[in-house]
Amino acid sequence: MPYRYLEDIATADAAFEAYGESVEEVFLAAAEATTRVMIEDPDAIQARENISIQLKNSELDMLLFDFLQEIIYLKDSRCLLLRINALHIDLENSPLTLTAEAAGETMIQRHHPLLTDVKAVTLHRFEIKRNETGWIATVILDI
Repeated sequence: MPYRYLEDIATADAAFEAYGESVEEVFLAAAEATTRVMIEDPDAIQARENISIQLKNSELDMLLFDFLQEIIYLKDSRCLLLRINALHIDLENSPLTLTAEAAGETMIQRHHPLLTDVKAVTLHRFEIKRNETGWIATVILDI
């Protein structure tokens, strides 16, 4: 599992660390962890609707923040539960750009009962950094 939940960081929120050998792997793991906070079985999300996500930011940590916020926004505004199928981050140019392809379906309570309604990503202890094995991100979600 490329992420782990942190029980001792935030008592009224959900916290996790996401890992990966590349920046893209960390972003994918963070998206998966965010979705798994909301519903029990993200693998049950069917690819009924395709969405393209394109984001820009001059800072890598804020690009991750924007990406996770976009997943939450699409859940709230369009009732969409999404899985990220492909993701690319251009780290060579400024601003940094993220392009992702996602697929999912409208949230239907009987098929995907919400475990927790994630409201937002917080900036408290939010970070992404390189470590000896690749990359690690720490994220706290406001629930």
